[in-house]
Amino acid sequence: MGHAVRYDGAAKTVANPILARWQVEGRLVAFCPEISGGFVVPRLPAEIEPNATAQDVLTGAARILESSGTDVTAGFLAGAQAALLAAQNADCRHAILTDGSPSCGSSFVYSGHFDGVKRDGIGVTTALLRQNGIQVWHQGQIDDLENALSLK
Repeated sequence: MGHAVRYDGAAKTVANPILARWQVEGRLVAFCPEISGGFVVPRLPAEIEPNATAQDVLTGAARILESSGTDVTAGFLAGAQAALLAAQNADCRHAILTDGSPSCGSSFVYSGHFDGVKRDGIGVTTALLRQNGIQVWHQGQIDDLENALSLK
């Protein structure tokens, strides 16, 4: 949504006319799970441990670590819970999240080695939202979401 909330202090703005229209129509709830989880901007990059999944993190079987090795799992879990609550309070059935992060990834996350390598997977917020019946789409799927909504 253009807010500078990324770990590196940047924004990952999506210029899409559908998204702009939805914003004008008041159909969007802007929310950053990582900021809600207590993280500052900028911050060290964080990744789900190698070979672990978001589900593993949710069950306590894996962690999310900063590049320094600091365990930041609790903040990511708190942010995911806050995102779920915000979505439920707004009666959201769909979420558009920024792909790649350990919170919001919906098709890929990073390897856990801080080497820039992508791997198939999802973030903890995506996993929690999906477990609770909220469909998650990434920023490249806005047109697909609009088509899905028009079919209902």
